[in-house]
Formats: sequence, structure tokens, C-alpha cells
Amino acid sequence: MNTPARVALALVLMALVAAGASSCGTIESGNVGVRTTLGKVNPEEIEPGVYLGVPGISRVQEFSGKEIALDLNDLTPKARDNLSLRDLDVTVYYRVATGSIADLYVKYAGQHTRDEGSRVTLPAYAMLQRLTRNSIYEQASRIDSLVMHTQRDELAAAVRKSLQIELDTNDKGVFTVTRVVIRALTTDPAIEKAIQESVAAQKQLETTKQRIAIAEAEAQVEIKRAEGVAKANQIINQSLTREYLQHESNLALHKFAEKGGTTTVVIPANMQTAPLINIGK
Repeated sequence: MNTPARVALALVLMALVAAGASSCGTIESGNVGVRTTLGKVNPEEIEPGVYLGVPGISRVQEFSGKEIALDLNDLTPKARDNLSLRDLDVTVYYRVATGSIADLYVKYAGQHTRDEGSRVTLPAYAMLQRLTRNSIYEQASRIDSLVMHTQRDELAAAVRKSLQIELDTNDKGVFTVTRVVIRALTTDPAIEKAIQESVAAQKQLETTKQRIAIAEAEAQVEIKRAEGVAKANQIINQSLTREYLQHESNLALHKFAEKGGTTTVVIPANMQTAPLINIGK
């Protein structure tokens, strides 16, 4: 066999091997395969395991049925106050019902992406990427830039909800958005300064409120103390009857009378009883 014939034979063998590789293989657990025979898509997905085909006639493409991570980086959406974020990085995780992947293969032709690491096709990846981006920009526009850094969880939840509604509108029960993670959120430097000033003002306000609360508490203590003194005086005044005061006066005069020597006693003008005065022996 001459050299040209050998080269031709080698090329044919390589073509057969390539065709055989695309028609026979193994589907990994959690994924499914979509078979194309003479350009026609088989509506039944191939379950995980070994599959066989006819070289040059049919081929099988493996699609992921597992959770897929979709990263969107360096986004700059505008907030509600019309100020743009400096950087927003988001990861959306979604899953596709494996029993619908053959239909998606046809419906969203050209929207699937092959993962270079695993060599598995990610169903409708480009479509999810576009819809997710739109959802992020829409939901970010509903939050003020000054508080967006404090509402990362709220933003993620809103993106997940709106994206799921959008997917269900066209393909009910096919796509499931499992979670949304805000990996990075950086505002514009001017916004950062405004945030710092706002935080400082808030701290000062909290300090002032705390001081007012302490002053009010101390005032309440003084009021209670004054009320106690006033109540005590009221009780004393109510107990100091005319008869009681006369009794106390008589006791005092009696003590003076018992003392030896000369004693001078000043008697009030309105005293009702005569004093007893001891002038000594």
C-alpha cells in the first residue's frame, strides 16, 4: 500500500472513531442525553448509563440535570435614586427538569452552552443569563443606593422571585431557581462617602437619643423623690392636729417645770392652757 493510500485509510479510520465516539458513550448520573438521528431530535431523553448508536447516523449530546451556577460579574445597575453601582457580582443557581431537556434542545436551539471543564452542555444557559441580567437591573432600580449595601439579602430574594416568575411564564415547571447569591456589591466612591456620613449621623443621633433617655430617667427619679417627700409632709401635716400639738406642748412645759433653777419659757399667744413654771426652791 503506497503512502497516499495509507493516509486516506488513516483519515477514514479517524472519522469512524470520531463518529463512534459521538454515537456511543456514557451519561453521567444526574444528567441526561439527547439523541439526534439524521438531524431529527428524539423526544425521549437518554437516562444515565451506557448508550449505543450508529456511527455517522446518530449522535448523543449530554445535558446537565444538576444544579447549574450562572455567574454575572462587573454589573453596574442604577439604583432608585438614579445613581449607578460601581460593581455588582451575582451568582444564580438553577436546575432544569430532566424530562423536559429534549424539548428545550429544540425550543432554545443556540441558547445552550457547553461547559469546557466537564464537556457537558448547560441547557438554555444563554437565555438564563439574559433574563437574570434583566432581573438584577430591574430589582436594583427599586432600592436606593445609600441603603443597597444593607439590603443584599432582600435584593437576592427579589431577583430570585422575579426570575422564577419570568421562567414560569414561558416554561411552567421546567426551570427552578434554587438560590441567588450577591457575591460583591460596591457603590460609587461618592456614594460610599455619603454612606459613611449617613452612618456617622445615625450614630450621633443614637447617642443623642440615649443621652435624652438617660436625662429623662434621671428626671423621673427626681420627680418620684419629690413626690415621696411631698407625700410624707402631707401625712405629717394631717397627723399634727390641734389636740396633738397641745399635748406635745404640755409635755415640754412639764419637763421645764421638773428642772431646778430658774427657767424662762416663751408661750405662744394662742396657747390655750396655762404653763407650769418652776422658779426654783
